[in-house]
Amino acid sequence: MSDSIPIPVDLPAPEGPVDLLLVAGEHSGDEHAAELVAELRARDPNLRVACLGGVRLQAAGAQLLYDLTAVSIVGFVEVLRHYGFFKSLFDRTVDWIERHRPRQICFVDYPGFNLRLAERLRRRGLSRKGGGSIALSYYIGPQIWAWKAKRRFQMEATLDRLGVIFPFEVDCFADTGLPVEFVGHPFAKSAHRLPFVHAKEAPALLLPGSRRQAVGRIFPLLLAGFREALADLPDLRARVVYPSEGIRRVLEAVLAQHADLKERVELVEKDDEPLPASAVLMSSGTMSLSVALSGIPGAIVYRLNPLSYWLGRALVRIDYIGISNLLLKRPLHPEYIQGAAQPKALGAELSRALREPKAAAEAAAGASELRELLRPDHGTSAADWLERGLRE
Repeated sequence: MSDSIPIPVDLPAPEGPVDLLLVAGEHSGDEHAAELVAELRARDPNLRVACLGGVRLQAAGAQLLYDLTAVSIVGFVEVLRHYGFFKSLFDRTVDWIERHRPRQICFVDYPGFNLRLAERLRRRGLSRKGGGSIALSYYIGPQIWAWKAKRRFQMEATLDRLGVIFPFEVDCFADTGLPVEFVGHPFAKSAHRLPFVHAKEAPALLLPGSRRQAVGRIFPLLLAGFREALADLPDLRARVVYPSEGIRRVLEAVLAQHADLKERVELVEKDDEPLPASAVLMSSGTMSLSVALSGIPGAIVYRLNPLSYWLGRALVRIDYIGISNLLLKRPLHPEYIQGAAQPKALGAELSRALREPKAAAEAAAGASELRELLRPDHGTSAADWLERGLRE
């Protein structure tokens, strides 16, 4: 994100009284929230929805107040660097909510912004927990099972309800009075179309993520690993999926520094058609779970600003950073983090995923296990859960 990105003087007025405001700051949150809005508006075409989100929410019928996905960043150091921007946007958001009073707000992931916003609304007396009228729901809650576990008490004090997407998360809130429901993971819905499909003869996938800073750090590592694999597989080609034009520009700038690979690496805009892939080198974000559910073998690669990584390691206590690995309690996709993310190691993983039948078989078995884990037993969808909140 650039410091030159303009902050709006004010967020636009809604087109009428707002039933539901969604706040989704990541591309993945925008996508999941858009599915919710599309389903809710199919049931009630008169539902009035506004959002701080992205283009997918807008396409689903929500009035886009500000494109938060265009300014998504990660890491302690990176957030501090852009503190002024986020504080200004935060204050304008609170003022907009106070002025226009949506009936309900649904926060979607993005806890650094959303939990602070919920707390401010309570202090201002706008939310129900603060004595006001606005109901606060949270979909895809913060990963308190990984770090900052005490945030569950803040959530209990500010939120009215929480819908989680991993079954073990319900127990994480057992010592609170917050109503928590496992609503299933959006990728596990029978109607959900995964963005990838495993195909042995297809190009490999290189997936550096959806945040500009992370892409700038991780994409060169993926290209270096791909180059190493070419020594073993000289006909290998790769595709890189990007979620926005801003990310495409970052990818093009990196690829321009690797002229020998430009003819072998294709940039592909993410769309609704499943993309065939034979193997993958990828970042650890939401996309890694969709890859795991597609049964594609490969590895996870991650690298942060060194200070951000050091601070994170001091706070996070988990065995894996890939959610599929955490759910299965084994490295379905081996993880190469910080200094371990070396080109030779990544190239060897890519070659193994392409050459060894065992790698594809293990990936397919892991995909079946994950689908069972992520499907709610009671059959309630996230849209059902949110619709109940609108009626309460």
